[in-house]
Amino acid sequence: MRKKLIITAVLASVMVMCFAQKPHKIMFYNMENFFDTIDDPETNDEEFLPDGAKRWNTAKYDKKLRNMERVLFDIAAIDRNYPAVIGVSEIENRSILEDIASTRKLLPARYAICHYDSPDLRGVDVAFLYRPDVFKLEGSADIPVRIASLPNWRTRGIVTMWGTIDDEPFLFMVAHWPSRLGGQAASAFKRNAAAEQMRAIADSVLKVNPATKIVAMGDFNDDPTDESVEVHLGAKAKIKELQPGDFYTPFADMLKAGLGTLAYRDAWNLFDNIVVSENLATGSAGKLKLVKDPYKKTKFYGNIFKQHYMIQKEGQYKGYPLRTYVGNNFQGGFSDHFPVYIYISK
Repeated sequence: MRKKLIITAVLASVMVMCFAQKPHKIMFYNMENFFDTIDDPETNDEEFLPDGAKRWNTAKYDKKLRNMERVLFDIAAIDRNYPAVIGVSEIENRSILEDIASTRKLLPARYAICHYDSPDLRGVDVAFLYRPDVFKLEGSADIPVRIASLPNWRTRGIVTMWGTIDDEPFLFMVAHWPSRLGGQAASAFKRNAAAEQMRAIADSVLKVNPATKIVAMGDFNDDPTDESVEVHLGAKAKIKELQPGDFYTPFADMLKAGLGTLAYRDAWNLFDNIVVSENLATGSAGKLKLVKDPYKKTKFYGNIFKQHYMIQKEGQYKGYPLRTYVGNNFQGGFSDHFPVYIYISK
């Protein structure tokens, strides 16, 4: 009798493991200048052409593609579950995403694409890959970033998509905020403007349906403790301080602990961010909520994916992310940023 009970218990445990829903991973990755090899006469992509300064060609493109496949698949391998939504930046066009989604290791996820051509002068875009079996897309839009004092200024827009996960309403936003070209202080007003627009989009959606869970991600070119994120986006660093309609950034505590996604002059920054609305951070609406990594012991709600093969092993940039190029010298690396991700679960 005891033996039968043990067998029954084991079988029940196996059944639970097989059918229990795994947490959903949401991630963002700046893929660092992922261009194709074809000239686009509408953009300044000459640097990344076979006869350009970087001698970008099919062999180098294929190397970059396999590198991206490796990173995304290894993130999926953490729990044998492909990310439900992947936000990306610094990709030239939709064909890049099609090639990524069609790689052998990622093809089983059957990723769909949400992409719009941006007005960026170099032609680099932000976009989403998403699993239609998890995220049920209902619509999407590209919202331009505007600054009244710079009417002719062109930058990447805010790509938005909305739909449901497990029948709960979601809005996803991905952006690549203006760079620090000209200095952090002198260029801050541009990032502040981008942050305010993302916040305005979120506020308008929550006004219509307060139960909508919002995930805003991207390369913000600012840390989660900078004014653009803290004040203009309104992302708080402590869950206990959140009020309805607030944003929460799980990466502020990680930055304060000395962690980062990119390095500059031997200092780490955490420009790559995923912020979530209060109702997702606290679970105040619906059943899905932000959770810590269930597969490792951690005190953080955010995660940085950093593997040995993604790190520069020697030279001036030892310890930095292993990038594709240093100047015009091809390194065969991955990106100058590490990807970030979060988990949401019932």
